[in-house]
Amino acid sequence: MKSLTEEWIAKAESDYASALREYRARKSPNYDLACFLAQQCAEKYLKGRLQEAGVNIEKTHNLVHLLDSCLSHEPFWESLRTSLAVLGNYAVAFRYPGERADGEMVRG
Repeated sequence: MKSLTEEWIAKAESDYASALREYRARKSPNYDLACFLAQQCAEKYLKGRLQEAGVNIEKTHNLVHLLDSCLSHEPFWESLRTSLAVLGNYAVAFRYPGERADGEMVRG
């Protein structure tokens, strides 16, 4: 595995661990942050796969677009499309006033 791919994966796994920590917090869980970190985790895993394949990684947070770029290398990932579309909304939906995530959204 390429070293830059390993870095993408390490960042993704760090986001995942942090999202789980927020979700499982007994006092004041931050579900907004957990949802955001879940989106970031998926984004970094997808970008890591593209990195490993030698594909130029665009500066985008659009998970469905990244998935489309991965499908020639991982065709079975098509089954992730609906989940990634939902998760993609978490990149910005809960970062500003007016919207709040809940535990159900984090479990998704």
